Amino acid sequence: MGKTRASFWAVVGVLLLAGCAHKSAVKVDNSEQPYRIGREDVLDVAVWRDGDLSRTLPVRPDGYISMPMTGDVLAAGKTPTELAEEIKTRLQPYVQEPRVTVIVREVNSSRVFVTGEVTRPGAYPLRGRVSVIQAIALAGGFTDFANSDGITVIRSDGNGGQIPVRYSDLLSPDGGQDVVLRPGDTIVVP
Repeated sequence: MGKTRASFWAVVGVLLLAGCAHKSAVKVDNSEQPYRIGREDVLDVAVWRDGDLSRTLPVRPDGYISMPMTGDVLAAGKTPTELAEEIKTRLQPYVQEPRVTVIVREVNSSRVFVTGEVTRPGAYPLRGRVSVIQAIALAGGFTDFANSDGITVIRSDGNGGQIPVRYSDLLSPDGGQDVVLRPGDTIVVP
């Protein structure tokens, strides 16, 4: 009888540990990232003391902008400072000591995508810090058939990867770590 009781408690212990296994310790980087210019953004490119070279330019769908004397310059994926440095370097043969400033006038490229069992799947603009809970709210919430504890955030930031999210953990008092979304993230609700 003692062995049976010990076996019973061993099985109960294993089941309890298995029940806690869903609290995975996935480390999510929610730190602020520098803004990267994207396709369809609108930029103000100012060349100090040269109004003919200063422009307001949309970033084309291929990620480039076109300027006099520099030709096509890849803007997508760069910070405004990185783009200003590249334009400055390209202008140096033509302009003495060029000073270039790039300002993002319109942010049109930052979007997140919500798909699966939500009321309104689609692309949503990413304005400021938006979490998974907030993006699901933008998409109208879950449908009746959603598996809210099986959410996956697919991150396409070069590191790739999938971040599992359990909605019930986010709502629990001890709270799971909500994921701050980045441009291009896709939330999949099975």
